[in-house]
Amino acid sequence: MAKEEKLNNKLLKSERMFSNKFLLKLLMPLFVEQIFMFAIGVADSIMVSVAGESAVSAVSLVDQIMMLIIATMAALSTGGAVVIGQYLGQKKKKMTVRAADQLMLAALLLALAITALLYILKDILLPLIFGNIEKEVMDYCNTYYMITVASVPFIAVYNAGSAMFRSVGNSKISMIICGGMNLINIPGNYILLHIVHMQVAGVAIPTLIARVAAAIAVYVCLRNQALEVHLSKKFVYIPNIRLIKQILRIGIPNGVENGMFQLGKLMLLSFISSMGTASITANAVSNTIASIAIIPGMTIGLGVVAVISRCVGAGDYRQVTYYIKKLILWAYIVMGVTNGIGILIIPFMMNVYGLSPETAHLATVVLLINFISSIAIWPISFTFPNALRASGDVMYTMIVGVGSMWLFRIIGSILLAKFMGLGLVGIWIGMVIDWIVRSICFIIRYCSGKWKHGAIK
Repeated sequence: MAKEEKLNNKLLKSERMFSNKFLLKLLMPLFVEQIFMFAIGVADSIMVSVAGESAVSAVSLVDQIMMLIIATMAALSTGGAVVIGQYLGQKKKKMTVRAADQLMLAALLLALAITALLYILKDILLPLIFGNIEKEVMDYCNTYYMITVASVPFIAVYNAGSAMFRSVGNSKISMIICGGMNLINIPGNYILLHIVHMQVAGVAIPTLIARVAAAIAVYVCLRNQALEVHLSKKFVYIPNIRLIKQILRIGIPNGVENGMFQLGKLMLLSFISSMGTASITANAVSNTIASIAIIPGMTIGLGVVAVISRCVGAGDYRQVTYYIKKLILWAYIVMGVTNGIGILIIPFMMNVYGLSPETAHLATVVLLINFISSIAIWPISFTFPNALRASGDVMYTMIVGVGSMWLFRIIGSILLAKFMGLGLVGIWIGMVIDWIVRSICFIIRYCSGKWKHGAIK
């Protein structure tokens, strides 16, 4: 029996669908793209500081809303990527083109609806989310909000296109386009802030222009009929209900999970704001550093969707198992390297930020908790469920993700922080407990085999 299993493993390796070269060609541009995406947000926050603390606060606050919207758009794109990937695995070229048309159409219609709602509800949303903030900060929020919300449809087009490029392993195109966004955004920020002196609008306008340019570039590239996945020559503006249902079946649960995750973060930020300046600053600094350290793991997570969906489409679960194990191993390796380096440079980062001894000590403690847990748990908690989603097991991942977050990351964190007196450290311990619970649930699901829903028809 052991010999037979060993023979099957060898056979799987000899017949594998993707070489290491293909995987690296997919993942390396994806990694660079994620860095570019991170750089856009950081550039706005840093460069607007010349307009004062109120401007920085406004950009940071509105960006929390935009992150929620972007997460929703990304979830829909993931649904489309899974559908397209499974059709690619089935070698149904006509269906991949139809699915591409419907993903773009659905993303654009949803984005337009969200944009309209965001403008209509602006005067209700801003006070509701941000509370009684200073008038100057609220004025800046209004300005930044009005301009950046206009970019939502263009974000949707970019995300949909990026998902299509990833589905065929051609992530280089979206990487180049994302790099172009930075080339527009950063110089634009400088000109409008330092030469025109436009304050908050000086970072909002270049961001909008960069996103418009990226959407146009993505659309033009997808019109290339030579690409394996592209938009049809005569773009189909009539919704195909069956295809859109398939996309939404994966996209909606994923969107709910992503949206609730971002909402939970907003709630915890509101709770942390009552802990004092040291905790607020330590949390902000730690979040920024931790976000950089997980970029390689996030990259592999995106690659997992592209690879596993094609294996599922081909109906070959030996390959599915092989690539899940392989890519999770790669995730552990890169997370070990980046977070290991993070542990070593904590003292240096504290000096760079020029934190007070109390704030530096608090940030050091929570970063150590984060880095050690990221090495041990993060890939199973976040990279691994993408394999389940790629197979269509989205309801389970949503229920586990949302349930664990509310019970442990939010309620558990507040209990640890407030009633056990752990403060900010309790918030981050609650986060780790959430990771552990998620990981256990996903491993149990994988071992049960119930995630094998089969490919779409």
